[in-house]
Amino acid sequence: MVKTEPFEGALYLTFPSSKEELLNDALASGDARHVSQDLGVIARARGMTKVAREAGVTREALYKALSENGDPRLTTLLGVARALGVTLTAHVDAIP
Repeated sequence: MVKTEPFEGALYLTFPSSKEELLNDALASGDARHVSQDLGVIARARGMTKVAREAGVTREALYKALSENGDPRLTTLLGVARALGVTLTAHVDAIP
């Protein structure tokens, strides 16, 4: 019998470029759940307690907001981005 363990992507995010690539991929998907989950992975790589403190939310609230079923408020999202040193920008592909 083969023993498996849950995959923890946060263990592999050791370079800023890997965090950037992960988040850019999530943002490009247009899927809010994907963005939320990947922000959670990046936050775990940094340390949830530290990110929660810097984002101005409790650790428990941060885990909930960035979980599979989480739907963080914009203020939480912006606070987490700031705590992670992430700059969110917009790019317009074409004029509708």
